Amino acid sequence: MQPVLLNDFKRQWSEIGEDVLRAVERVGASGWYVLGEEVRRFETVLAGHWGLAEAVGVASGLDALEIALRALDIQRGDRVLTTPLSAFATTMAIVRLGGVPVFCDTDSNGLLDLDAAESVLAADRSIRFLLPVHLFGQSLDLDRLATLQERFNVGVVEDCAQSVGAEWAGRPTGTVGRLAATSFYPTKNLGAMGDGGAVLTNDAGLAARVRRLRDYGQSAKYRHDEIGWNSRLDELQAAILGEAVLPRLRDWTRRRQEVAATYTAGIHHPGVRLLRPPASATSCEHLFPVAVAKREHFEAHLKACGIATGRHYPILIPDQKAMVGTEFEVKGELSRARELAGHEVSLPIHPQLTEEEIDRVIAAVNEWTVAD
Repeated sequence: MQPVLLNDFKRQWSEIGEDVLRAVERVGASGWYVLGEEVRRFETVLAGHWGLAEAVGVASGLDALEIALRALDIQRGDRVLTTPLSAFATTMAIVRLGGVPVFCDTDSNGLLDLDAAESVLAADRSIRFLLPVHLFGQSLDLDRLATLQERFNVGVVEDCAQSVGAEWAGRPTGTVGRLAATSFYPTKNLGAMGDGGAVLTNDAGLAARVRRLRDYGQSAKYRHDEIGWNSRLDELQAAILGEAVLPRLRDWTRRRQEVAATYTAGIHHPGVRLLRPPASATSCEHLFPVAVAKREHFEAHLKACGIATGRHYPILIPDQKAMVGTEFEVKGELSRARELAGHEVSLPIHPQLTEEEIDRVIAAVNEWTVAD
């Protein structure tokens, strides 16, 4: 019996391979490989798809976060309120710029607790930036986020690495903060065949600065106005994304949502808590997280059934070895974040899952016998 994978890139290739090869041929024949027409075209289409005025391609999701913060003039020692439960890149972007991460707890689904965030910001007006993450493909409450941005005058950069296509009350993630950052890492819903990322905004001035920062800080050839990065989305990845992936994204997202709906309707196990978004949120279903009391036993059971699982994320960011000797702050107890870090398991969810595989996952979860 074939294993049920978290992501099936071989099946994906069978669907997009011809389009990818056509894109590669076009780039090769053009003789232009960096910051050319493919990048410009993809940026325009991506911005339109997202409902924003500007998109700027960069080399990775990490670079997108880092450059976005720099574009908002973060300075060494500036404090940035963020989540302790995320990919490490979220905090790495802050630390690499000399900023100080300030962590507060998550809600029961693992997203930044906006009540806690409001309390922290109200108690300490010196915090200049807020870096929330739309985790698992679920949207934070964008109305609350907009209120926090306005009330406390903080520079908001939305981490949308997992949330392309997610919405709150019909509003896409990434449209509240002054800037948003996303990733095109292959496992993402909008994934390239390698690394890549983008910064998105409605502010033409900020977009122009991001374009300068990604290209050595140049405003023109050999005219360096500030210290920047070598962080350019290359022509090949832009062409592949634009030709083969972005045109399929809406259909792939609908398929993910169908899989998630089937899981939600079919999984009925008292020891398995589904981390589902509230009614006002529309998830793009990047991941399908559940929480279980005996994680290792649950994972071993699914593995024996031929079903792959993941953990997102088993170690809180402030507990990582890399943070030893790094300045950061923790506001309050991180009890919900720690609970999820110790118990979250991600089930397979991707557009190429078959109905038989979906049924196998549901059956395996429901048949799990919780160990004593």
